[in-house]
Amino acid sequence: MAADPDCLFCKIVAGDVPSTRVYEDERTVGFMDINPATRGHMLVVPREHAADVHAIDPEDLAACALAAKGLATRVRDRLGADGVNLLNSCGAAAWQTVFHFHVHVIPRYRDDPLKLPWIPGPGDPDEISGVAVLVASKAGSFMTGQTIVVDGGKTI
Repeated sequence: MAADPDCLFCKIVAGDVPSTRVYEDERTVGFMDINPATRGHMLVVPREHAADVHAIDPEDLAACALAAKGLATRVRDRLGADGVNLLNSCGAAAWQTVFHFHVHVIPRYRDDPLKLPWIPGPGDPDEISGVAVLVASKAGSFMTGQTIVVDGGKTI
């Protein structure tokens, strides 16, 4: 897919908008987030425009994941991060604000201000099983030829 002339991240990739690049390869560019959640917060984007995880080429997705992994290791080793969040938001309801696929690499520190955006708690087992059957169903499978096992070993 060609660059989107209205996309901020396409402009960054092209060099038309300044950024502080920390990594690049033939498929991806990594740069510092100008609105960092923590010290060292970066973004990894594919060079080719794709609005979100549903639109990205699988090879570009894999390249973004590998670049994010490498940058996660760097922030651990070079910044002394205690942990790292890799975050992708897909769609406005999931907090996506720039509609060019990207992975946030967010270094985490024991004393940082970030909090989990939900309160973990047990779910309804019947609801969990019902959703698992819907999600794992072979109908319209994106992974052809895969055996899908849910609900205590039941193959569907």
